[in-house]
Formats: sequence, structure tokens, C-alpha cells
Amino acid sequence: MQNQNVKLKTGLKHRAYQYSIKVIEFMDILLKDTSIDVIAKQLLRAATSIGANIVEAKDASSKRDFTNFFSQALKSANESLYWLGLLRDAKKINNARLEYLLNETEELANILGSSILTLKGKK
Repeated sequence: MQNQNVKLKTGLKHRAYQYSIKVIEFMDILLKDTSIDVIAKQLLRAATSIGANIVEAKDASSKRDFTNFFSQALKSANESLYWLGLLRDAKKINNARLEYLLNETEELANILGSSILTLKGKK
């Protein structure tokens, strides 16, 4: 069981890292206008924060601290969903990369949410 937890944590960290790279690449295809620039900066901050908080959780001083880092990562995932949805719904961009990022963000949020429930003993 311990080995499986290590694999899950490493896999999640790697997946969040790859997600951050995909978001950075996505930024390169966005048109340059005032509203997109503002949204893109918010998205980049929130999206890269997911992985950063997962990495920080590794050095948590307690289970509660670890859970708090995962909770912050979940909040950042939810914020990223907001910015991506806003880009889509404002018709600023609609392509396969955007759909991929929306799906991947939802999956990361689901994994984090499930992990938090497990950590809190509610699952």
C-alpha cells in the first residue's frame, strides 16, 4: 500500500508538471489583446500553482499541513477551470488544446478532491 501511495503521489506530481507545460504552450497560441492578456496571466498563475502546491505538500510538517497544500492545489485547479471556461465562453479561443486543458484540469481537480476526502477520512 505504501508503494502504491508513493507511485500515486509521483504520478500526480508529474501529471501536474506536464499540465503546467501544456498551459505555457497554450499561452503561445493565444491572440494578443487586452482581455486575453489579463485572463492569460491569471490562468498561468493558477495553473502552475497546482503543481507547486503538490510539490510543497511533500515537505509538509503534518497530515493537516499536507491536506492544506492539496486543498490549495484544488482551489487553483478550480480557478484554472474558471479562466479556461471564460476564454471558451467569451469566444476568445476554441480549439482542441483548450478542450484538452479543460478536461485535464477537471481530472486533476477530481484526483485532488478525492485525495483530500481520503486524507480527512471521509472516503
